[in-house]
Amino acid sequence: MTHIFLYLNLFLFLIPFALIIDKRNFTLADVWSLFIPSLVVTVIFSETGVFLAGLKVWSFNPEYLIDITYRNIPLEMYLFYFTSSFASLAVYCYLNARFPKNDLQKYSLSLSNLLLGLMIAFLFFAYTKWYTVITFAILFLLMLFVEYKNQLRFMYRFYRAFAVCLIPFYISFGILCNMPIINYKASETLGVNLFNIPVENHFYMMGMLLLGVYVLEVLKSRRVK
Repeated sequence: MTHIFLYLNLFLFLIPFALIIDKRNFTLADVWSLFIPSLVVTVIFSETGVFLAGLKVWSFNPEYLIDITYRNIPLEMYLFYFTSSFASLAVYCYLNARFPKNDLQKYSLSLSNLLLGLMIAFLFFAYTKWYTVITFAILFLLMLFVEYKNQLRFMYRFYRAFAVCLIPFYISFGILCNMPIINYKASETLGVNLFNIPVENHFYMMGMLLLGVYVLEVLKSRRVK
């Protein structure tokens, strides 16, 4: 299955369209609204991917690639940035429509503060590890901005979506890390793996989702005005 990375991207890309089955809570118009936020995430996070690939922090197994690369990153990885963001944002929008109550928002700041403290600890104790530093620095800055500068309140809904998105996350990275399609340089990570998936991956994807949700909510608020 040399094209399994492409098939994985197709699987993620189809998730938003599968959610249209529940037309009362998710429509084709909702799907179109996801493209710009997903593209923003792709552009920004692909730069981190290029940087990490340049440092040999991660590498890609050519056996599973179609041999089209740009700046040391295979085409499939660029697609993965987009399709994983696309699918995650669809889950976020669907859950918001299906379960509109936001009663637990008042607890989200406490959880964010706990995570911010955890990220500071990781940055302090693992400052020599590139993947750890890049991952937690980006998420720290994003979360700090969203919680303390941004006026839009959506973090409870973000955390809810992230929890559900762990299902496709483990499917995707279970394949990518165990075949393996992506290899990580052990000296540049914490060395803590779940199902052979570096713990940093969870927070890297959290940062991608947070950026996408923020862009989505900003665009939505401007349309309302």
